[in-house]
Amino acid sequence: MESSEIRELFPILNQKIHGYPLVYLDSAASAQKPIHVIEAVKHYYEWDHSNVHRGVHTLGMRATDAYEGARVKVARFLGATSEKEIIFTRGATSALNLVASSYARTVCRKGDEIVVSAMEHHSNLLPWQQAAKATGAVLKYIPLHPDGTFSIEDVEKSVTNRTKVVSVSHVSNVLGIANPVKQMAVIARKNGAVLVVDGAQSAPHIKVDVQELGCDFYAFSGHKMCGPTGVGALYGRKALLEQMEPIEFGGEMIDHVSLHNASWKELPWKFEGGTPIIAGAIGLGAAIDFLEQIGMNTIAEHDNQLTRYAVEQMERIEDLTMYGPKDGHLGLVTFNLGNIHAHDVATVLDTYGVAIRAGHHCCQLLMRHLSIGATARASFYLYNTEEEVDRFLLALQKTKEYFKE
Repeated sequence: MESSEIRELFPILNQKIHGYPLVYLDSAASAQKPIHVIEAVKHYYEWDHSNVHRGVHTLGMRATDAYEGARVKVARFLGATSEKEIIFTRGATSALNLVASSYARTVCRKGDEIVVSAMEHHSNLLPWQQAAKATGAVLKYIPLHPDGTFSIEDVEKSVTNRTKVVSVSHVSNVLGIANPVKQMAVIARKNGAVLVVDGAQSAPHIKVDVQELGCDFYAFSGHKMCGPTGVGALYGRKALLEQMEPIEFGGEMIDHVSLHNASWKELPWKFEGGTPIIAGAIGLGAAIDFLEQIGMNTIAEHDNQLTRYAVEQMERIEDLTMYGPKDGHLGLVTFNLGNIHAHDVATVLDTYGVAIRAGHHCCQLLMRHLSIGATARASFYLYNTEEEVDRFLLALQKTKEYFKE
């Protein structure tokens, strides 16, 4: 299926903005939804809506089957050994907070280490800051090179036998580069630590196999991979999840309650208190079906090719600065155009129907490392085409001309 054909499956893209056909280049913030996902959520609300795991009536059983069926799809999508290793969350942020608040606060003691990098999205930084404060652990940073990246040698120097947790993004949401998480898992395990991977920017674009990566936890958000907002998942090794305590308490996650104590259900339900994200999980399952039908390798090839094309063309624009290594951008490119503020660039591009992101991208530490306050970011996905990249580039040229007047 060609990307132009895929585009037709996304109703929101068939509109004009300020008189121009929409060119949506902000999928790294949130991807658009295909009709398959929209219809799956609509069908649930129209035909199957009920709470799950409770009623024995037909709607309750259908809703439960659809919800737990989505968990099986996520497990398969990530290569988990069991669906019990999949916890539904509100997104990658909630998943990372769960690991930091439950696992890290249990295993870390004063003087232990939590190792992260300064390229991390705040969702993979602030939870570890809080865990370090709560436990007395030391928060260590893998040193960054001038371009914002780090090497496996930097990791080896940073991780010691005092390290309990290493947490890193699989793909940077600013630089667009993939980190060597497979090698990092080996280093972490050699030192008795666990590896936590923020997969928010990798799960939409490449085939992920958590067994091959060797990570202990992997978090991702559904809305960045064509699924609904407000749903994501945490993969965790079963042995680790079993030793963790819940951080939210209420209905559905309990086994037995007495006047002064309670015991929890088995995995994965002990971490899913209250009415779960039923429609979101069903929509996420539909998104996974959609992506797998196209093929994750096909998506990766398309996204890489389109990003390379954009980078090659952007290199020809005078006074345009791109960030990160020249090669290896996965699905996005972050840039500044001369002395024009990133927000002004994005505002002018919007008048031509081109939607991009501008700001610090929830990565203030990386922005300071690069000595910049904000950048513009164009991100590409399976529904984008070279013609849309050309329209983006033309709009950039017009933006330069606008600010020269």
